[in-house]
Amino acid sequence: MSAAGRLPDRWTCRNHLLRMTCRGPRPATVGVMPHSLPWPVRSVLAGTAGTATMTAAYAIEHQVRTKVRGQLDYDDGLVPGEIVASVMHLGQVTHKQEHELGTALRRSYGSAFGLLHGALRRAKGEPTASVIFGGVLMTATFSLFPLLGRTPPPWRWPPDVIATSIGTHIAYVTAVAVADDGLRGNRRG
Repeated sequence: MSAAGRLPDRWTCRNHLLRMTCRGPRPATVGVMPHSLPWPVRSVLAGTAGTATMTAAYAIEHQVRTKVRGQLDYDDGLVPGEIVASVMHLGQVTHKQEHELGTALRRSYGSAFGLLHGALRRAKGEPTASVIFGGVLMTATFSLFPLLGRTPPPWRWPPDVIATSIGTHIAYVTAVAVADDGLRGNRRG
């Protein structure tokens, strides 16, 4: 006790803190954000994590499949940029501009699609939300690319292109769900 007799001295406080930190059961909230982010913010961040994961999946596949030159599937090539140029009526754009447009599209819609997952998660819970979310993404990929990007219909895509498309979208959906779960903290919703 201090000279005043009411407060513990510094040494006692330090020892008490050491005992609390080094021994005994850890509280359940250790490592969990005490106040989680609002679901729309959390969902956009999760979509960003999913986009980064999808980009990494493409990079890894490019390293593994060394015999493949160029795009692995239509999402990995210039098609997203061609879609943006066509929807925005940009006329003739170079391949570099199509690549830049495609990268901007992937980053923006990849993050924004996180909102859809967040809304589904609030309405349906997991894993139903991720199954529906993945189905929506694959439906969009298999329908919008032929309609807007002038690719062949999916039943004419080579098997390796379909496998890459499905695999990278599974990586995206999984990363979005895991990131959303990690950002939820201990709060529902």
